[in-house]
Amino acid sequence: MAENEARWYVIHTYSGYEAMVKDSLEKLIENNNLQENIFEIQIPMEETLEEKANGKKKLVERKKFPTYVFLKMIYSNDIWYLVTNTKGVTGFVGPQGRPLPLKEDEVMRMGLETVVVDVDFVVGDDVQIVSGPLESFVGKIVEMNVATQKAKVNVVMFGRATDVEVDFVQIKKVKIG
Repeated sequence: MAENEARWYVIHTYSGYEAMVKDSLEKLIENNNLQENIFEIQIPMEETLEEKANGKKKLVERKKFPTYVFLKMIYSNDIWYLVTNTKGVTGFVGPQGRPLPLKEDEVMRMGLETVVVDVDFVVGDDVQIVSGPLESFVGKIVEMNVATQKAKVNVVMFGRATDVEVDFVQIKKVKIG
């Protein structure tokens, strides 16, 4: 990894202060012209179905990692000082409060970034699933969603044709016949 390459770091905040910290950091970036150092600030959210007292279900957005805010930045002592002195921030996640960048696989698992795959297949192509629980199954693409990087593939499972959803990175084009 290059010394001046942007990496993802995690900062810890007081409970319920995540949005306020994000806003404060955005103002800090603006006021100090730090666009070249801090590129992105995220509070990962997920939608969950919650059942209310009256029995009705409601879709609510929750923080995936309460009390944490994620920063994509080029680390420096100056940036460390500015970020850790932001109201609501208790410090960086890492040994003795010194930032430890997230590894590439952690970034993907947490959904902070998605790898956009350049695909050479279209609906109707025959593909083989190369990873995951359906590895080595062969099928035909019936639907593709470039935004989510997923394809619906029709495979024969237990003697029946079944549509399964897979990530673009899990399939490769094959020639049949």
